[in-house]
Amino acid sequence: MTRALILFAHGARAATWAEPFERLRELTQARVPDVPVSLAFLELMEPRLPERVAELAAQGVTALTVVPVFLGQGGHLLRDLPLIVEELRRDHPGMHITVSGAVGEDDSVLAAMTDFCVAQL
Repeated sequence: MTRALILFAHGARAATWAEPFERLRELTQARVPDVPVSLAFLELMEPRLPERVAELAAQGVTALTVVPVFLGQGGHLLRDLPLIVEELRRDHPGMHITVSGAVGEDDSVLAAMTDFCVAQL
């Protein structure tokens, strides 16, 4: 089984918006050097999730984890992402696709954000 990890973000018109996500991708890749880690976006930036998954499938990836780099589960994660993933599973039946919860809902992430906020005092 060949695994890959996609950090899934919303996307924005300003290219600079993606810089922290690219840093996160680089830091994550350093922690799992044997697993390809990439970014994909819902809208406004490239690559979009379907295109990135197609590239990974062409490279032989058979197990994919998508991590929504969102603070919480709003409409995009509750409505849009499930529809996209359903289509991806149909288009790539040989790939096992797992979607984690929103990164911002994890207790350790909230603790790190709290530490940052408190340190600003």
